[in-house]
Amino acid sequence: MRQNYTYTSNQNPHALRSREILKKYPQIKKWMKPYPMTAFWITVLNLIQIGVGYLIVKENLNGWWIFGLAYTVGAFASHALFVLIHDACHDAIWKKKIWNKWWGIFCNIGQGLPSAMGFRTYHLLHHSHLNEYDNDADLAFNWEARLVKNIWWRKILWFFAFFLIEAIRPARLTKGKTFDRWVFTNILFILVTNVAIYQFIGPWALWYILLSSFFSVGLHPVGARWVQEHYTYKEGQETYGYYGILNKIQFNIGYHNEHHDFYRVPWIHLPKIKALAPEFYDHLYAHKSWTLLLIDFIFNPERDLYLRIVRQRDQVSRGKEILPKGDKASPHPSFAK
Repeated sequence: MRQNYTYTSNQNPHALRSREILKKYPQIKKWMKPYPMTAFWITVLNLIQIGVGYLIVKENLNGWWIFGLAYTVGAFASHALFVLIHDACHDAIWKKKIWNKWWGIFCNIGQGLPSAMGFRTYHLLHHSHLNEYDNDADLAFNWEARLVKNIWWRKILWFFAFFLIEAIRPARLTKGKTFDRWVFTNILFILVTNVAIYQFIGPWALWYILLSSFFSVGLHPVGARWVQEHYTYKEGQETYGYYGILNKIQFNIGYHNEHHDFYRVPWIHLPKIKALAPEFYDHLYAHKSWTLLLIDFIFNPERDLYLRIVRQRDQVSRGKEILPKGDKASPHPSFAK
């Protein structure tokens, strides 16, 4: 088992590659604009979750049915809503930031969890401070990695607990507000919608929605996405893609290198970037199956939570090391509004 992360002093690879790609393919800029149709899919997914919850109550389905539907239907719907929160975080749905925030909150209706505004803060830090232990909540706590180790049954328990672990990791970070008026609004809004579902549809409908969210970030094929994105499966490579069939119902979230290179490009256009610039992506290691990845990560003793590259602090200032000259807010100057 590893005793620590693998450290690097290299610059953020996405900041470098995006400049190279834009220099060769400036037409990518035409895709850097909001895609309002995403709001339609948010509505559809919320209706699916509420509709299945209503069916459970109407047909008086028992606990095994609720469990099965949450795993086979709800987890995919809830995870897809997480993906669309992701686009809302990058203001990739509407031009105005406020509407992206509200539609991010609307995603939480079908999840039962007020996570959108907290995720927005820490996900943007994940991009601007990729793989920095003090400012990237995607990295495990040191105590977390040492506790789980490379033991298969502990990794299974870790997947079950990831629902809670993901909520406490931001406490480690030195940047970002833990609580603000938008987080409060998010909590209040979802509390109201949860009460409405409980009262007007039934408690089992709400239980189904919450259980769906539990599976969507845990021991489930879509839960493997949290491993796929940045766990080191090829020496020196920090970010990984998944180009399997589940991208069709998970809004291209597997195109993760493309997303980090061009995070203002909505989900609908990410495959176009890979098709346009294959020389920048085809040589990178990518996963073919989330299910096989989940099995490999759990049962392969070579895999543990320290299987990550962490950006080492040095005497070079963060602004010069990661951000291109003249850009103090984004690792991609051409993306600034």
